[in-house]
Amino acid sequence: MIGDGPPPSHVIGAFQVDGVPVRLSGGGGRAWRVGDAVLKPIDVPAAQLDWQANLFASLHCRTSVRLPLPITATGGELAVDGWCANTFLEGAHLPRRWREIIDAGEAFHRDIAEVPRPAFLDDRNDPWAIGDRVAWGELSIDDVPETKHVERLIERLQPVERPFQLIHGDLTGNVLFHDRLPPAVIDFAPYFRPALFATAVVAADALVWEGADESLVLALVEREPDFVQFLLRALIYRAVTDRLFRLDEPLRADADDAYLPAVDLAAEMTR
Repeated sequence: MIGDGPPPSHVIGAFQVDGVPVRLSGGGGRAWRVGDAVLKPIDVPAAQLDWQANLFASLHCRTSVRLPLPITATGGELAVDGWCANTFLEGAHLPRRWREIIDAGEAFHRDIAEVPRPAFLDDRNDPWAIGDRVAWGELSIDDVPETKHVERLIERLQPVERPFQLIHGDLTGNVLFHDRLPPAVIDFAPYFRPALFATAVVAADALVWEGADESLVLALVEREPDFVQFLLRALIYRAVTDRLFRLDEPLRADADDAYLPAVDLAAEMTR
């Protein structure tokens, strides 16, 4: 089991990178910059790691955003003792840049719109995948622990008619901005849903955790009249996932519930 420490020297050597490991703020604090590379413990199945490496290599220089490229070890492998490596991309996550995050996500999604659905999505059973399936009606609320707001949100769902495609389902903290370079999209979280769902997840995160107000949602509704239906699903996705990570804690009281204002807003907009 890999701990929270830096990659060992033999792993750094196997990826042929030089430098003193420096912990990065993203990646749950488990990603380390070593020279021009980012090394982090592998948290996805081997099939997904191979698929993403091939996808990003095929997209190199053909996307509107910057993407990290996989770094192979001396023997050509993508993994060494539970670690993988990618190129380091200059840039920073900047607060309250939600519209620019959304713009970068939309550009990326246009670039990958024709990529087929990867088979490994069927095998995922992590909290994020479970939350996503509840949001899209593939799992019942009876299949997950009691979660505040979910029944209320589900009652307001209506069918949506948008094409499903490959998307990044966790853009909020994973778009880096640079003064002179295009945005960078990192830590790819693949799902196969309408692209507007990825936008709605950014909006949900902004409302729940980053102090956004209804003006963000109103602007998105003005552009996409059915946006609130995707916001409902994004709030279900995030709420269920959050609950699955806090099973040893009681349900939040309303006074401490960061989701409540966002749920109230979405419910009001679907009356």
